[in-house]
Amino acid sequence: MIKRMAVSGLVVGAALLVGITKQEGFPLEAIIPVPGDAPTIGPGRTEGVKMGDKTEPVRELIYLLNNLEGKYAAGVRKCVKVELYQHEFDAYVSLTYNIGVSAFCSSTLVSELNKGEYETACREILRWNKFQGKPLRGLTIRREAEYKQCMGLT
Repeated sequence: MIKRMAVSGLVVGAALLVGITKQEGFPLEAIIPVPGDAPTIGPGRTEGVKMGDKTEPVRELIYLLNNLEGKYAAGVRKCVKVELYQHEFDAYVSLTYNIGVSAFCSSTLVSELNKGEYETACREILRWNKFQGKPLRGLTIRREAEYKQCMGLT
């Protein structure tokens, strides 16, 4: 039987990389995904992006992998104090990639998780489906997928 393990031993894998590129889409020219959002390119990159920018797939995948591991997975490792399954870790890194390390680490989700309330923490993912205070269909679909992943249902 597979056991949960220390988050320090968990790494970003191919399944997470593919999952995020599916969720985010992969435009090779900067777009505004929803009104009021920042210019976005590749698999959800907004940092330094302005309208009219173009990119290449390999460049964006390297950027994504470096940031998933170096920033977002590291952020999850920093604030999660309990052991996780790989699928839980992947779900939380995906969420963190979308909402940011600070929001993730200061969330009720992390508080519940660090108390060992694994199912409650997974359910908390579903609350992060809003943009500018309003539920978005795309975020709702993404959160449902992350919730199922977190619960080991996919």
